[in-house]
Amino acid sequence: MNLCKQWAPAIFVCAIYFGVLRIAEAAPPAAEDPCAGFKWDVSRERALFGSLAQEQPAGKDSASAPVLVPNHLYRLRLLPRGQVAFAAPPGKSTFAADSYAGLAALQLPSSGSYRLAVDLPIWIDVATDGALVPPRDYEAEHGCDAPRKIVVFDLDAAHRLMLQFSGASQALIRLTVTRALVE
Repeated sequence: MNLCKQWAPAIFVCAIYFGVLRIAEAAPPAAEDPCAGFKWDVSRERALFGSLAQEQPAGKDSASAPVLVPNHLYRLRLLPRGQVAFAAPPGKSTFAADSYAGLAALQLPSSGSYRLAVDLPIWIDVATDGALVPPRDYEAEHGCDAPRKIVVFDLDAAHRLMLQFSGASQALIRLTVTRALVE
């Protein structure tokens, strides 16, 4: 009898421990953040995508393009692709005839690497002096829309920079431009 009194607290603790383990195993897994898979720190872009967007109509040509600056969230209204005269031929031209496109001028405070982040699957080019600036890197998270895709470009603030969006399935996109940190 004395032996039972000595082991009773240990048995009780073990029963509680294994009971908690069984409940934890039966619980559904916590939902994963669909935006957590980016290889870069995207906290600045995520914060901007959580802010109020400034509405802008996309330009149909370079002259009508709105001017965008870094560290703001924009909601750009695109046009049917056939209505847009690009500053340079887009880097990808296999889009559906009923897709949307548009232009925006980019005004930078200084030259450097910048990230263009969008919430939809869309083609992003940067044109300057009639030619495309090659992207340095890109990444996309298909389950995420805040942002979905980020493209990094090395940009020269001394030149006129034209953002070209094409191949969108919707007329409205949200986008941000941020300075790329050393990755």
